[in-house]
Amino acid sequence: MNIVTSDNESNDQATVPSSPAKAKSGRVADEKWGKEVMKAGFCIIPSLLLRCQQRLGLNPSQLAVLLQLADFWWEAGRKPYPSKQALSDRLGLSTRQIQRYMAELEQAGLLVRIVRSADDNGKLSNEYDLSGLVKKLRELAPEVLKAKEDTKQVTRKGGLKK
Repeated sequence: MNIVTSDNESNDQATVPSSPAKAKSGRVADEKWGKEVMKAGFCIIPSLLLRCQQRLGLNPSQLAVLLQLADFWWEAGRKPYPSKQALSDRLGLSTRQIQRYMAELEQAGLLVRIVRSADDNGKLSNEYDLSGLVKKLRELAPEVLKAKEDTKQVTRKGGLKK
């Protein structure tokens, strides 16, 4: 029997990671994507947003806009405020398309646009309140978690459910 470690060394044992402490220390993303990629930044997105895209009624462009907004949302108490032009540049869409998708997301109750103004009455980019999206995801979470647990139970019992 050969041991294969994550350093590709072989011995006569089972497969084990060569440095389990490294995986536990938060370096998993570096190992998956590479350090240079992760140094450029990352964004935390709940898997529920991706898994429930259809249930939330999101088309691919609306989801892309939400993902971009999430990338600008760095702190829970501070709403993201990217310009429509910044979103347009990132997504390869016109600013008019961005406005349209924002209006649709607002209509669906997933975000609220908050107008910001400078002291000299100049216009700043809008702030985007994503609490509607968060609320809907929180409502979906128990159902999704229950389904996940039910699936585990079926798998554990060899296909027989209690």
